[in-house]
Amino acid sequence: MTPSARIQAASQLLDQIFDAWNSEKRFPADKMLQQHFKENRYIGSKDRGAISELVYWILRHKATLEWWLDKYEQRKSPEKDGRSFVIAALVLRREYSPQTLATLSKDGNYYSFAALTDSEQKLAEKLAKVAVSYPDMPEYARLNYPQWLGDLLRESFGDKLEAALLAMNEQAPTDLRVNTLKTTRDKLLANLNKEGFECTPTPLSPIGIRLARRAPIFTSEYFKQGHFEVQDEGSQMVALLLDAKAGERVIDFCAGAGGKTLAIAAMMENKGRILAWDISKKRLDQINLRLKRAGVNNVQVHVLESESDSFIKRHKASADRVLVDAPCSGSGTWRRNPDLKWRFTQKDLDEVVAVQRSVLQSASRLTKVGGRLVYATCSVFKCENESQVETFLKNNPHFKLTDEDPYLNLTPHENDVDGFFAAVLERLPT
Repeated sequence: MTPSARIQAASQLLDQIFDAWNSEKRFPADKMLQQHFKENRYIGSKDRGAISELVYWILRHKATLEWWLDKYEQRKSPEKDGRSFVIAALVLRREYSPQTLATLSKDGNYYSFAALTDSEQKLAEKLAKVAVSYPDMPEYARLNYPQWLGDLLRESFGDKLEAALLAMNEQAPTDLRVNTLKTTRDKLLANLNKEGFECTPTPLSPIGIRLARRAPIFTSEYFKQGHFEVQDEGSQMVALLLDAKAGERVIDFCAGAGGKTLAIAAMMENKGRILAWDISKKRLDQINLRLKRAGVNNVQVHVLESESDSFIKRHKASADRVLVDAPCSGSGTWRRNPDLKWRFTQKDLDEVVAVQRSVLQSASRLTKVGGRLVYATCSVFKCENESQVETFLKNNPHFKLTDEDPYLNLTPHENDVDGFFAAVLERLPT
């Protein structure tokens, strides 16, 4: 593809993303890109990479770009299309001057970026004279967050708000979790480096490896052999907090696609029993292939009808360890999913907080006396984290926070991991 065709594709994709959000479908951006590339198989891997990079940069900086467009773009409608954002991004990033941008369509290709209109040319010329960030920008535009989330973010980060949000707008590293059922971290590090994947041990997780840069890691023979899974270091730390032992009975209450289930199985040396539950059959269906590849055979999968499924009663007070990786806003994953902050609403937050409360209450019944209950989210908002735990403890005096380090708070700006929260609780005799 020509540079012009790549830019046109990015513009079209942004239009599709914005249209979906406006219609309240709010599909994830990564799914929409995958679908677009699937439908247009002529787009090569390098072209896909370039198109995706531009789209995601725009989504990361959407509030900043929108502020500049409001300032300089003369339109009767407040709606901004993908083309406007692309022009602003290319000029503000100094990737194209207004003059070179104006020549993009001259190759005559059907897929090319159309010639700039007079108003677009004027917009580009104005943007060429300024920097991406501007001192007089309001905080939400400079730090790229939805205005309605301002109070929640300030509550979470206080005077570290700017550092936190700047870090949350960067690209996340790629972390791997070593499958200790098949290898060790030192052996895997050596083997991956031999394959040409430059990597180092993660600083926090004793079973983690971090790639020096993005790479096609799924082509590794060691992935095919089940020696590792791609998993953020913060997620690894949450699984380790469960402190599951060989021979124990463990319930992963919101198992999803099984990332933490696999980590727990390795901790337990494939001994004992793990019950992996979720209300999403589609997500749980992904576990079986991963279990086989990892050599895990102590997991039983079950689809729940809801968090209050009558099936749960059969396992009351039966588990040594219970993990509640609760549904959440996903605010801790903004580095990976920058579109999430724009398509998540106050209504969504209210709903997810209510679900968290219900899920935690239901899952707590599964914990035996003396057992451990870990409540976790990939959110940075206190209303989903500490406040949920405080409310739970108030209503459930037969639980307490563990005496040593009961809370785990990980953030991109302090730990260079996704934002994660976890609370470690213990069930007391009644």
